Amino acid sequence: MFINISDSKEAANKGSSSGLVHYLEKENRFDKKSEPEYWFNGRQVNIDPYQVMRTIDNNIAKLGKADAKFFLVNISPSQKEIAFLREQYGDDGVKDQLKGFAVRVMDTYAQNFKREGINSHEDLIWFAKLENHRYYSYNDPEVKQGLKKRGDRKDGEQLHVQVIVSRKDATNTIKLSPMNTSRGRNEEHSKKMGQFDRVAFKQSGEGLFDSLFEFDRQLKETMAYANAQKNGSLYDRLQIDMLELEIPIPSDAAPKGEIVNHLATDLENLYNDLSEQIHINITDDVDDEAVYGKNRHRHKPRGR
Repeated sequence: MFINISDSKEAANKGSSSGLVHYLEKENRFDKKSEPEYWFNGRQVNIDPYQVMRTIDNNIAKLGKADAKFFLVNISPSQKEIAFLREQYGDDGVKDQLKGFAVRVMDTYAQNFKREGINSHEDLIWFAKLENHRYYSYNDPEVKQGLKKRGDRKDGEQLHVQVIVSRKDATNTIKLSPMNTSRGRNEEHSKKMGQFDRVAFKQSGEGLFDSLFEFDRQLKETMAYANAQKNGSLYDRLQIDMLELEIPIPSDAAPKGEIVNHLATDLENLYNDLSEQIHINITDDVDDEAVYGKNRHRHKPRGR
């Protein structure tokens, strides 16, 4: 599950929303044979694009010329997740399920601000559009290599939802920016200025999908795993390896050195067990990493 909030450069969000609304209508313009995909939110379906633009553009009280007026939230399930929904709900049902999921995602968006009076999607001004396809852009390697043309459709499952959400709340009085990461100098200051943890928001979408649809997400498919491998410390990566090998992690009170030693002992025991199973003698010439890579146990699905 990939959830992203586009900044002003990508969304051109300091002026009217007309340009973005027009862009997101591209499938309705290009594919005249299929039924049009209308805009929706938690209150209405079949919303006209002009109503989207007019409502967003009129909800900008006390915003300056250089202020962001809206943000673009991209909700993109993986191909595996889409295939799972299609198997469970059919070709027609998968779209309805994704639309319902988008409403729940916007609930978590509102709650992430931790602002009084901002508790759900109903406290926001937002409109969503389901898109059936993705298209190659000039930045894609396939286009640069001449294998594809800009504008060609990408293969595979590409269903996703794009959401335009106003900078101001539904009362047009409270400013809400997901780009504000300030925690404030004290609790009262944070309540007044607001805050938004984008990592927590992205991760909440993954957990929400799993709980709503009973999706059995494997460890390597989680955002936590990808983030630990890319940005985590050695300590973070060791804990991930312990989870993958089904090795119990000591309590949080345990010092980091104890966890590392605990992991090393269990890895040594695991290596010895594997060595006996494949009838090899341990020598200095044995490549430990290669042995682990070929014989590493698969982890069990996590409990809910």
